[in-house]
Amino acid sequence: MTMDAALGEARERLLARAKKEGLATVGYDVLGSPLGPLWVAFGPKGVTTIHYGAEPSEVELRRLVRVYGPGVVPDPKRSSVLARELDQYFNGKRHDFDIAVDLSGLTPFQTRVLAATAKIPFGAVSTYQQIARRAGNEKASRAAGGALNQNPIPIVVPCHRVVGSNGALVGYAGGLDTKRRLLAIEGADLTRRH
Repeated sequence: MTMDAALGEARERLLARAKKEGLATVGYDVLGSPLGPLWVAFGPKGVTTIHYGAEPSEVELRRLVRVYGPGVVPDPKRSSVLARELDQYFNGKRHDFDIAVDLSGLTPFQTRVLAATAKIPFGAVSTYQQIARRAGNEKASRAAGGALNQNPIPIVVPCHRVVGSNGALVGYAGGLDTKRRLLAIEGADLTRRH
């Protein structure tokens, strides 16, 4: 047996034991995408984080540890469904995601904003004000923008589909170029507001 194989086997045994003893509560992986690497994490209820880059943001890592404890461990097996759905999305073969999401640790307002955002259809856009209204406070469009900026599951919860009241592409944690690319994948019509 090679050294790499032995290390892989030991890692799998350690991970299995940590799961059995309730110490591994969040599994993570790094997925490749046309947008670059995506650091993804899975909590007990589903995908809890998609972060642009190969490393998690400090804010997200703090949220994961606060909500689930320090058991954040590599677990590529849990990412296979998300990897397949993202691949289908990027190749124009998927319009909606079926994977379960886990928004634990977010405020009720953030959760309402993300729930409203998740209902924007593929290829359509909404404004921050429309999202704020659907979240229960039409005058909270800035707060809705803040909640969307903190969206821990971009792409799956499509905050890229939210635009300014004049249709301008404003604000996106992954950068405006990424927002443009995602909207282009969807053939989004910026005049088709939902």
